[in-house]
Amino acid sequence: MADRIILSPPERRQLQRMSRSRSGRAEDAGRARIILRLASGSLSLWAISRQEGCSINTVRMWRDRFKEQRLPGLWSRHRGRAPSEGIEKLEARIIDWTLHRKPADGSTHWSSRKLGSALGIDHMRVARVWAKAGLQPHRRRHYMVSDDPEFEKKAAAIIGLYLKPPAHAAVFCVDEKSAIQALDRLDPVLPLSPGRTSRIRILSPRHSFLSMRP
Repeated sequence: MADRIILSPPERRQLQRMSRSRSGRAEDAGRARIILRLASGSLSLWAISRQEGCSINTVRMWRDRFKEQRLPGLWSRHRGRAPSEGIEKLEARIIDWTLHRKPADGSTHWSSRKLGSALGIDHMRVARVWAKAGLQPHRRRHYMVSDDPEFEKKAAAIIGLYLKPPAHAAVFCVDEKSAIQALDRLDPVLPLSPGRTSRIRILSPRHSFLSMRP
């Protein structure tokens, strides 16, 4: 049988939470189960390794770490891969091209593959930098403004009609705007920035806005 590990009540509760967690990392849950099985004292190291699908040396390693450092000894010590040299300059270049340059083929926005090809890098690196910076060149939000000088007066009349309709009257709303505007390319565009999509303003013609009457 394996050397039994004595757990304090708080340690047991924490290990049980880790072993049942669906949001944590799988390796953390596996280490917690190893310690819980060792604490039961009824299984050998070999039996625990078979149940967890790992080598017996892995069971020994986490047993020894837990005995030395308790719960903190179960956290991973992998430092990760060192960042590539010049990665900051490359990321800055990707963001600069995304925000301030347009594709040479006349496209309205960059795709990760087009920008990767233009910069001579893998398109997945472009996608990772966009995700890190919160950039979404493929998305655009539209908002509409009216150039009607009587807009506020008409809007107040319509809002009042909804809030307090006439007695014994039915109120109908008809939207005569399509989803695509013919003059999109002529209206000013607000460029995208980290965490914000590009936006285009659509001017509403006076003759077709707020023309409803009670």
